[in-house]
Amino acid sequence: MSTDKVKGPASYFPSIEKTYGQPIAHWKTLIDGQAGKKHMEIVAWLKAQHGLGHGHANALVAHTLAEAGR
Repeated sequence: MSTDKVKGPASYFPSIEKTYGQPIAHWKTLIDGQAGKKHMEIVAWLKAQHGLGHGHANALVAHTLAEAGR
């Protein structure tokens, strides 16, 4: 069993789910719908349209885009 602490953007996920009441999959789907936009454009959109804090939005976008190879 691994006891390594989660590092990087995913370390924010429990706090994001608790704070905004939505699973990470919900946010990833929204971010995937913003294909073609730049990282910071998506961060700004999440903050303006969904009320996310900068750190949370940035972590979600970084993780989602990295997973997608964008």
